[in-house]
Amino acid sequence: MNVIEKLEADQVAKLTDGKNTPEFAAGDTVRVNVKVVEGTRERIQAFEGVCIARKNAGLNSSFTVRKISYGEGVERVFPLYSPRVDSVELIRRGDVRRAKLYYLRGRRGKSARIAEKTTGAAGKAAAADRAEKAAEKAAKK
Repeated sequence: MNVIEKLEADQVAKLTDGKNTPEFAAGDTVRVNVKVVEGTRERIQAFEGVCIARKNAGLNSSFTVRKISYGEGVERVFPLYSPRVDSVELIRRGDVRRAKLYYLRGRRGKSARIAEKTTGAAGKAAAADRAEKAAEKAAKK
């Protein structure tokens, strides 16, 4: 490991302590909580959508999230280790065969749907999450 890689690893460790970012990939639905500063106030704003791309580049890693808001497609690129990104929550895992889902930009409605992953370790984790949420919902009633 050269000097630059060591410095980047130290910075990544410093920026991630206290944060619990889940493992996610393209096709997964995520909710990103972003710190927004308005004047002197600071608040948390949620942005929920499908992760269409992931760029793994050490300290410069980022991911792109796409959602449809009032009939318009909205995409935001978030730096993974930014102090402005408060947290990332994994909502559901998607079953896709591509690393970059840019083809979703040209699709609307049913053709833009992504199937939920139901096999393998990720599918088992998703099924366990669904069961846990159902149990919580039943307990509230």
